[in-house]
Amino acid sequence: MKFLHVLLTAFPLLGTSLGPSAMAGEVRVAVATLLAEPLRAIAQSFEKDTGNKVILTVGNTSDLLRQILGGARYDLLLPNNTAALKELEARNLVVAGTRYTYATNSLVLWSPQEGYVDSQGHILTRNKFDRLSVVSPDLVYGQPAKQVLDNLGIASKISAKLVERHDIAESRRFVASGAPALGIVTLSQVYANGKLSRGSAWLIPQSLYDPIRQQAVILDEGRNNPTARSFQFYLKGSKAGSILLGYGYRHEVIAGAL
Repeated sequence: MKFLHVLLTAFPLLGTSLGPSAMAGEVRVAVATLLAEPLRAIAQSFEKDTGNKVILTVGNTSDLLRQILGGARYDLLLPNNTAALKELEARNLVVAGTRYTYATNSLVLWSPQEGYVDSQGHILTRNKFDRLSVVSPDLVYGQPAKQVLDNLGIASKISAKLVERHDIAESRRFVASGAPALGIVTLSQVYANGKLSRGSAWLIPQSLYDPIRQQAVILDEGRNNPTARSFQFYLKGSKAGSILLGYGYRHEVIAGAL
């Protein structure tokens, strides 16, 4: 009986040692710079809700891709374009069937100047500006911007006013500097905490360009990591969706709320 008493009193201690903190997992997530702020907030929410740890590595998608091809150990990749994911799939460096769209981004005509851009985008369609910053159509985010100008029927009319940049972040910095004071950028670059960070903008209708999908994939390194699966699932939920909406993204689970 004494032996049985010892066993029974030991079980509560065993249960305590295997609680959430002892069983907490870890996931290594590589994320594009453009997505860093909302992903930091999502990671904090995930850690609070699950007790698991998220290790974020932020960088340009091209740099992250190069690191992964070089053997860097990440469980998930969230790039700013789908081309990187397709390349990794072609090299069999991802877990098949795990690539999915968790949100979409939007384009805006933006200026750091208050009241410069009207709510209908007439400053663009009526050619009432000096220069327009856009990403080169051969690069990520450049093709959707080209589609906008083509579908508005103004591409040839304003071609002399276009200032092409090498990526969307550079385009935004160029506009913000005041030279020029108008550009086509993503909503997430100028939107935070549920509002425009500064200036004025026209939300370009989605019908004018192909969807800009934000996708994630579990890499081969995360194949046997249950925390990687858990974080991937968390991205699809309403808490992550609310955070993404606050940064200007449309979330697949609660699309249409913005």
